[in-house]
Amino acid sequence: MQLLLLLLLAFCGLSLSRCGEIFVPYDYSATIECLDSPYKPQYNGGIIVNPDLQNGSQGWSQFGNAKVDFREFGGYKFVVATQRNQSSDSVSQKVYLEKGILYTFSAWLQVSIGKAPVSAVFKKNGEYKYAGSVVAESKCWSMLKGGLTVDESGPAELYFESEDTTVEIWVDSVSLQPFTQKEWNAHQEQSIDKARKGAVRIRVVNNKGEKIPNASITIVQNRLGFPFGSAVAQNILGNQAYQNWFTQRFTVTTFENEMKWYSTESVRGIENYTIADAMLRFFKQHDIAVRGHNVVWDHPKYQSKWVTSLSRNDLYNAVKRRVFSVVSRYKGQLAGWDVVNENLHHSFFESKFGPNASNNIFAMAHAIDPRTTMFMNEFYTLEDPTDLKASPAKYLQKLRELQSIRVSGNIPLGIGLESHFSTPNIPYMRSGLDILGATGLPIWLTEIDVKAPSNVQATYFEQVLREGHAHPHVKGMVMWTAYSPSCYHMCLTDGNFKNLPTGGVVDKLLREWGGLRSQTTGVTDADGFFEASLFHGDYDLNISHPLANSKAYYNFTLTSDDSSSQTQPSIFVFSV
Repeated sequence: MQLLLLLLLAFCGLSLSRCGEIFVPYDYSATIECLDSPYKPQYNGGIIVNPDLQNGSQGWSQFGNAKVDFREFGGYKFVVATQRNQSSDSVSQKVYLEKGILYTFSAWLQVSIGKAPVSAVFKKNGEYKYAGSVVAESKCWSMLKGGLTVDESGPAELYFESEDTTVEIWVDSVSLQPFTQKEWNAHQEQSIDKARKGAVRIRVVNNKGEKIPNASITIVQNRLGFPFGSAVAQNILGNQAYQNWFTQRFTVTTFENEMKWYSTESVRGIENYTIADAMLRFFKQHDIAVRGHNVVWDHPKYQSKWVTSLSRNDLYNAVKRRVFSVVSRYKGQLAGWDVVNENLHHSFFESKFGPNASNNIFAMAHAIDPRTTMFMNEFYTLEDPTDLKASPAKYLQKLRELQSIRVSGNIPLGIGLESHFSTPNIPYMRSGLDILGATGLPIWLTEIDVKAPSNVQATYFEQVLREGHAHPHVKGMVMWTAYSPSCYHMCLTDGNFKNLPTGGVVDKLLREWGGLRSQTTGVTDADGFFEASLFHGDYDLNISHPLANSKAYYNFTLTSDDSSSQTQPSIFVFSV
């Protein structure tokens, strides 16, 4: 029995995720520069054997028909897949993956010449699970970060893939860290406590400044500090039930179509902003921020017929007029602009004006509205690790192009991630946010929805919303939802504004996050203090003391600036 106890204690000491509520912390860091040498593997490699190749070939083997070399340079060791004839010819390691476990993956990669996208892939039961990709370079090391889950437990084989078979793939500092759902949830809670909440210490005194113990405290949040909302269409105008439902919940919105070029100028030279203006007036009256969606859309399918029929010179002048028209009209009134929508997947304007078309349109918009954040807005960056057109690495490449635009002052850029999910890969989503968050630019999830069977849609939707809200680099979220039947992939309510399961998820989360006028109550201690941990936002405070027959009403705002840099709670002093 004594031996068993000693073994149990030793086991607990080695595994922070067991024997108590101590979990392995999540590493939100990501390196987006190409470095002379790789960093050490995250989590000491997790379940990867010989992650830093210090033990030569241990754990590593050939995949496909590649030749595998183990090399050493500058004091560090790495493995190389050479003589590749197929995209999957590579180096590999066998692992065992468990259903219900969330895996975060990272590796440092280099290619022998030029640049080439390289993906990390897990082959399991004849299926291929992509964990992430990076644009690897020669003569320096790039960090690939990603993640995955599996539908059933079993053996798998990790390998690296590149369509460019002329390059060698160099691999070092590989990590595959498993997390239980409980651990994953704990990461979210810890991040929320740090990024979304603040400790508040309220002191109640009388008009002489003397402490008042046993005073009753009621705190009601009347506005979320974290921007959270939904897209809307013009049918909200004049629909009182819709307006009431929306304004009770949300602090930000996006117009689905009403600001787009094909809506405001369906006929060449005849502009009509009547609907967009009316919608903006309504949301201003209710202190709801509006995202500008969009200046132009790079998809050829969504151009008006008159636009596609123009000559190159006429089109250029039409684009200039469009940018000036919409951006000057709403200058300084919006929470951000989606400037050239979806220009990683599409290239209508590039096909007409060359590779710098998007850069020029960003520069035009910035010159007109220099203080408003200019967003890239793209889909499948978080949703699909197989889509290399819009991977986090490709997104970074385009961001760097935009950051290089020479204008007076820097363009304030933002990262817009549409987030149209089917079956969410939550570890991959988190890793993508880590990578893009390393830029220091604001990240918004701009069009969140889930296209999935009804029996799992609400569950998947909740997973995405929780992950986005908890991530420290996400600054706001907008869902691409409306009420039945005018929805894209999903609705929150039926036609009578009764919540569907997805709407129930939203209301549940709003209550968790302090919305829907959630209350915090208590009494002051012997020194007149009351402490609480509150989400950032605007609050109403009600103080009463029956013995003194006195009441007082106040309001206060708790922001990230109040709490992010402080270990001590924000102190508010009120008198009754």
